[in-house]
Amino acid sequence: AKVWLTNDAVWIELHNGQQGVERFTDYPRLLNADESQRADYSLSHFGIHWPKLDEDLSFDGFFYKS
Repeated sequence: AKVWLTNDAVWIELHNGQQGVERFTDYPRLLNADESQRADYSLSHFGIHWPKLDEDLSFDGFFYKS
């Protein structure tokens, strides 16, 4: 339902209100990107894609950690 970026993470909120977070420290491409590069993403039914950074995060990964 919603995606937003903070200085150190990407957050999502599902339609049921559940929120998930992934920290940039776990993703070197996102960690080393500047604000405009991080803001250049697209969404699909499966996740978030940063085409210029060649990075993808699946929505499932925000909630199912190993």
